[in-house]
Amino acid sequence: MLQFYFLSIVMNALAGYILTRGEGPLVFGGHSLKDETFTLVVGIGSALTGLMKILSVIDGDVPVIGDLFPAMTGILAGFILIFEYYRNRSSLESSDGVEKVDRLLIANKKVIGVAAFAAAVLHFLFPTVLLL
Repeated sequence: MLQFYFLSIVMNALAGYILTRGEGPLVFGGHSLKDETFTLVVGIGSALTGLMKILSVIDGDVPVIGDLFPAMTGILAGFILIFEYYRNRSSLESSDGVEKVDRLLIANKKVIGVAAFAAAVLHFLFPTVLLL
């Protein structure tokens, strides 16, 4: 569906931008990108759009494989944003699982952010290329 194609580009671009930017003011359309609620909404939207990209197919595209890179980067970027929200709001002590996710994904969030932003740009420029 074209709607998920558009949402995939927008959500990957937003999630990638949020993950790659460090400190400083981030403003998009009058909203602060550092706002926890906005970041959570982008994370949920990115993860759900990535999941729906795996399930939906545009005419002429190969099922599942055709949008694998944008779908996986969207799911990963969304998961990182949701996990950071949870970690910042939780008052529970860290467990081994949380520490493993922290070391694996959060430590590499800028790399995943660049991959998500690149997926958005490449998906926009080359809509019918296999794996994009």
